[in-house]
Amino acid sequence: MALTLSTRRPVGATDLSLPVFGFGSAHLGELYGRVDEAVSQATLQAAWDGGVRFYDTAPWYGRGLSEHRIGGFLRTKPRDEFQLTTKVGRTLRRPRDPATFDRGPWTGGLNFEVHFDYTYDGVMRSYQQALQRLAVDTIDALLIHDLDASFHGDKLAGYQEQLEASGMKALQELKSAGDIKAYGMGINTREALEDIATRVDLDFVLVAMPYTLIDQASLHSGMAACVARNVGVIIGAPFASGILVTGSHSGATYGYAAAPEEIKAKVRAIEAVCAAHGVALPAAALQFPLAHPAVASIIPGAARPQEVIENLASLVAAIPAAFWSDLKTEGLIDPAAPVPAAA
Repeated sequence: MALTLSTRRPVGATDLSLPVFGFGSAHLGELYGRVDEAVSQATLQAAWDGGVRFYDTAPWYGRGLSEHRIGGFLRTKPRDEFQLTTKVGRTLRRPRDPATFDRGPWTGGLNFEVHFDYTYDGVMRSYQQALQRLAVDTIDALLIHDLDASFHGDKLAGYQEQLEASGMKALQELKSAGDIKAYGMGINTREALEDIATRVDLDFVLVAMPYTLIDQASLHSGMAACVARNVGVIIGAPFASGILVTGSHSGATYGYAAAPEEIKAKVRAIEAVCAAHGVALPAAALQFPLAHPAVASIIPGAARPQEVIENLASLVAAIPAAFWSDLKTEGLIDPAAPVPAAA
């Protein structure tokens, strides 16, 4: 069946279902560059006008800025017309010296210091802070954020222990009380998908990089485990943080950093197959992960209205079956990877 913006899919075994296309708001936190307030609101308006009704954010995005922007926009909309997810594991507080505070890695954002806390109290505090920044009284689902070695190094085991000892209880209580419909975990690496995400009971995972048109290394491990355990998946970075929408030019980004040459070479090969079939690279990148049986939704980011419009067009662009077949024949995607049905 052809995808449309109104197509909805269940999230794991929960009562929550989501549109297959949502809005990822990390860009509104000003990671790669500052986003003027008027442009931010125009971008959100373009998403709403285009029919987008699922929005994802996090305290970390711009150190609270993304949540403020999302909340400032959505508070004017009927609450029963959209779905909203955010994340826990960080609380924000005023820095000791705001005048010299470094907001990195955000180029803009707000002057708030991050405190990691995956305990029961930390999860509850993070949730309550998010409600206030978002100006809503209900969030549809919460995600444990960035519980991996790239953020925590040798402190990871301690934070994992916090989560398992008491943090999960907070999420379970919120779900049992009906305050949220589901809880999950944001995953940045294949190793995290295979490790911590399988150590605790989750309704879904938000996978940033481990399953894209470039990389399907998790297909037979972490993604297969999600299918076996009926854990839903949201794809958080279908453009692999940039290169699958910009193409393989010299300034391309991959994994939130400059793209390595081997990645650019692979994308150039994919671009050649795209050219042979008249397929736009961003359309292939958006539609590919939605073919996986565990995937409920994709949430590409946008920092300008035109980017939203282009993403919405890519979702429904026609792609011939021969395109996917050629990618497999040339070894550019895993031969066992599910691919979209021809439009």
